[in-house]
Amino acid sequence: MKKKILVIHTGGTISMSEDETTGAVKPSEINPMTDKTQGLVDFADLIIEEPFNLPSPHVTPKEMLQLKKLIGAKSKEHAIAGVVITHGTDTLEETAYFLDLTMDTKIPIVVTGAMRSSNEIGSDGLYNLITSIKVAASDEAVNKGVLVVLNDEIHTAKNVTKTHTSNISTFQSPQYGPIGVVTKRGVLFHHCPTGSEHYPIQDVSKKVVLIKAHAGMDSSLLYAINELPCDGIVIEALGQGNLPPATIPGIQALIKNNIPVVFVSRCFNGIAQDTYAYDGGGKQLKELGVIFSNGLNGQKARLKLLIMLDTTSDFKKIEEAFSI
Repeated sequence: MKKKILVIHTGGTISMSEDETTGAVKPSEINPMTDKTQGLVDFADLIIEEPFNLPSPHVTPKEMLQLKKLIGAKSKEHAIAGVVITHGTDTLEETAYFLDLTMDTKIPIVVTGAMRSSNEIGSDGLYNLITSIKVAASDEAVNKGVLVVLNDEIHTAKNVTKTHTSNISTFQSPQYGPIGVVTKRGVLFHHCPTGSEHYPIQDVSKKVVLIKAHAGMDSSLLYAINELPCDGIVIEALGQGNLPPATIPGIQALIKNNIPVVFVSRCFNGIAQDTYAYDGGGKQLKELGVIFSNGLNGQKARLKLLIMLDTTSDFKKIEEAFSI
């Protein structure tokens, strides 16, 4: 008996077509993946939903929350064994991580996309969709959190990131690599996530800013952010978690205003930590009240802080969450 898989199309390159005259890639009036999905019934019993059709730069946490609620509603209506979401690649990792933090379910949730539009030579969309359905229907994928599947590789939502602007192997997990692969013989996992987090949220109205540190940075931007309606800030700090000394007054102003400041490293390998004791070093910043994240990139740390702020304003609880 074939498993029942919920397929949710949201837009992105996987659902776009290339104009043969201009070469421009843009959304079609009819999502080509919707029609192609109908031909995949050999792999699973499919339930197809299309809540919106957006390029991924148009996707916000509100749409991510909409997907969370849709999956929850459909899971109550049907005995769903897994979920596949097709998504634009620019913000795919953010939607996947948002769902990973907020969905309390053991069934596989797989997010996939494409780097080449549906009518381009070498289009990867349909193939990625097929492999994602196979993963979502796999018994081995149960209780592994939200997964990202493209180019025959299976990645965790927490670790995966887009590393290249156009290459079809753009999605990689720096330091860790994929946790599994899809072959002609089936779905093979060779690693397993060690833990999971779940934060029950109903709203995504908090304002969290993400900025990147640079040589010669001062407090002017930090002061400006402090004057905005702002609930939290994530800074991609230098190296292991350091800033130029001229930023210290701005950091102090934010923390004094009860705005949590979370540090990640602007390096894509390694973990931000309070190592250096010089002026602007991580040790000094930690003592001022800066929260250090355990290996997340900036865009994911921003989402996590946004989600955390919907559940608590306790700095200690937020810090504990970012140590996981």
